[in-house]
Amino acid sequence: MKGIIFTEFLDMVEDYYGLAVVDEIIQKSEGVSDGVYTSVGTYEFNEILSLLVALGEVVSKDIQELLYVFGLYLFNSLRIAHPEIIRSYKKPMPLIAAIEDHIHVHVKKLYPDAALPSFLILEKSEFKLVMVYKSARGLYSLAHGLIVSAFEHYKEEVNVQFEILKEDGSEVKFTVVSHA
Repeated sequence: MKGIIFTEFLDMVEDYYGLAVVDEIIQKSEGVSDGVYTSVGTYEFNEILSLLVALGEVVSKDIQELLYVFGLYLFNSLRIAHPEIIRSYKKPMPLIAAIEDHIHVHVKKLYPDAALPSFLILEKSEFKLVMVYKSARGLYSLAHGLIVSAFEHYKEEVNVQFEILKEDGSEVKFTVVSHA
């Protein structure tokens, strides 16, 4: 997994819970990197899971809830880091619909070895998008947070529902309805 995910995750933990919690979850986690991450590095996926589990224990929150909050946080970080992508869209629905064909293409240019989820569009209109998220990592709650944060950025209301298609969260159908 790309280091930017680790650095942003630890930044979020520090912003929301403080540096002492960052230190505590690093001590509790089983990562070989000992909490030392660079945004351009590549690390084992199990390290982020270990950090998430440790954070869940420390703050008494469910991992899916933490992933959702991280998605909200991560969108704002990505918006600041890559404003050209966000500026190229005037509304959130086309941005979300372009994940597979535009945004992931851009990400692959920056991080050629990134293992990205796929998004299969089943239905698309001006106010509704139905898509299937697929990833062996099952980080659908992170995707959920990113979607909601995108709508918040454009100051549009949204209703996001999801249906877990595979019990491990590796396939999830999202229905995104804009109230613009």
